[in-house]
Amino acid sequence: MSWISKRMVAFDLETTGTDIESDRIVTAAVVAVEPDGGIARQRTWLLDPGVPIPAQASAIHGISTDQARAQGLPAAPAIEEITGILAGVLRSGTPLVVMNARYDLSLLDRECRRHAVVPLVERVGGGPAAVIDPLVLDKHADRYRKGRRTLQALCEHYGVTLDDAHDAAADALAAARAARRMGAEHAVIGSVALAELHELQVRAAAEQAASLQSHLRRTSDPEAMVERAWPVVPYRG
Repeated sequence: MSWISKRMVAFDLETTGTDIESDRIVTAAVVAVEPDGGIARQRTWLLDPGVPIPAQASAIHGISTDQARAQGLPAAPAIEEITGILAGVLRSGTPLVVMNARYDLSLLDRECRRHAVVPLVERVGGGPAAVIDPLVLDKHADRYRKGRRTLQALCEHYGVTLDDAHDAAADALAAARAARRMGAEHAVIGSVALAELHELQVRAAAEQAASLQSHLRRTSDPEAMVERAWPVVPYRG
């Protein structure tokens, strides 16, 4: 049975910024998605990140510092709960869909370490498996297509509705639906067993990063470095 015909669980974060080493989680969502695209169940979290939320981040996801402080959960127990749920998903063999996993899962890893929570990579025995990243898969399956590869762009290309972009639950659901559509459209990824698909993405993400690094060094920055690790950037202290 192909992974595209299985239930998936999708994960998404909205954060204070884009630096995995220093930025914090503001909202999170875990959404279980049925093979027909329907929602089986979902959990969402609003956290108090413990730092001010920059205005540019608030403009994207709509959460202000005052709102997070007044209504948000303390970060440490919320991060413990989120990480525990994701570990259970991965240990069960259920596909975990994360758009741009290198960012979301790495930032979650750093939040775990910041708050003395056991990281996901230590809970699942050597690192997450059965992760599906629509960004990596789309670039691999349709590498010469021009245009942007944001979640909104992928949804438009694959005919998936995204009603409330930058809401963590809406983004997670759309990512799962887009992954299923691209798997159905591209046999090069849709026909691959789940364990093999994970390893394919490890290689594809490294190749994509190397290609981008080469392009940047030729065109703008001779010393550009692009991270090749996927789905979690190793913690280097």
